[in-house]
Amino acid sequence: MPLLYNFDIDTVSDIQKILAQNLQKRRLEKGFSRNTLSEISGIPAPTIAKFEQKFVISLTSYIALAKALGYTKEIKELLSQPLYDTMEELEMINKNKERKRGSRNETGK
Repeated sequence: MPLLYNFDIDTVSDIQKILAQNLQKRRLEKGFSRNTLSEISGIPAPTIAKFEQKFVISLTSYIALAKALGYTKEIKELLSQPLYDTMEELEMINKNKERKRGSRNETGK
């Protein structure tokens, strides 16, 4: 069900930048150089540098870095809870909780 109004003004690039900045902060708090984090995570140091500077990384690499920094639980909880704005949307979420595949007859289309 599409929302009529979307007040989320963050762009994908904005979010990528925040993720990179947060990862860099966590790395520095632990006193890890990029090379140290590379050794722990198995992700090449140039990949870490590119992420911190240009905010681009694969999901697999991001998860490996987060895991190396001790954030496995937080990564696994991402998108784990449904979000809803109306009771109608919550009812639809509850109705569709056990679905395994999408439907061609989605509401609102």
